[in-house]
Amino acid sequence: MQPYADRPGQRLAILKMLRVLIRHAIDIGWLKHDPSLGIKRPKTHEIRSWSEHEIKQFEKRWPVGTRERLAFAVMLFTGQRRSDVHRMTWGDVTGDTIRLTQQKTGARLVIPLHRDLRAILAVAAREHVTILNTAFGKPFTVDGFSGFMRDAIAEAGLPLECRPHGLRKAAGRRLAEAGCSAREIMAILGHKTLAEAERYTRDADQERLAEAAILRLEAGREGNKSPKPGSKSLGKQGKTKGNSI
Repeated sequence: MQPYADRPGQRLAILKMLRVLIRHAIDIGWLKHDPSLGIKRPKTHEIRSWSEHEIKQFEKRWPVGTRERLAFAVMLFTGQRRSDVHRMTWGDVTGDTIRLTQQKTGARLVIPLHRDLRAILAVAAREHVTILNTAFGKPFTVDGFSGFMRDAIAEAGLPLECRPHGLRKAAGRRLAEAGCSAREIMAILGHKTLAEAERYTRDADQERLAEAAILRLEAGREGNKSPKPGSKSLGKQGKTKGNSI
């Protein structure tokens, strides 16, 4: 059995790291060609958004005041990646906003705090520099934070398809369903191109348009059901009392 056969995402990450090292080896003359060129990129399944039912199930298991709910809320209401969330500090929170520089893109963002997140932050203990910490009061590593979230998700009885990154997808989905434009979604999630943000608006628009189409269809059929005069009564006059004029 191949290593990481059941973990295509990890296989792809390793392949990317190896190719960085190989390119460096070629640049300094240690290699003459890239031996990884014949290796096919493993196919990965796209991480899906959490549904509203799954969000409520997690919140039911982890009430406000727990570390799990705090981490969940920061991810869902800021829409940021794990690599950024685990590094957030209380110093990043100013008034009703949180400031950050995305590790992956370098984008500098100022994100208004959703009222639900403000309420959760208000009751969170501020004993350390970072907002999220281990049970020993130490800052998380990105891998440690991922493991912490996966354990919390499993404890909530949610399926394996509910990945931590799916909360970022849920944030984008919610923004699109609220009628936000692609550029507004970019301002929150930090996407570099419109195409990335437009995936959310496209899905939301499809759902809205499909709903509108069915409503039009139903309205049209109801209109066609209005009573019509029968063919037998056409051209006939009803009987009247007395003399006709």
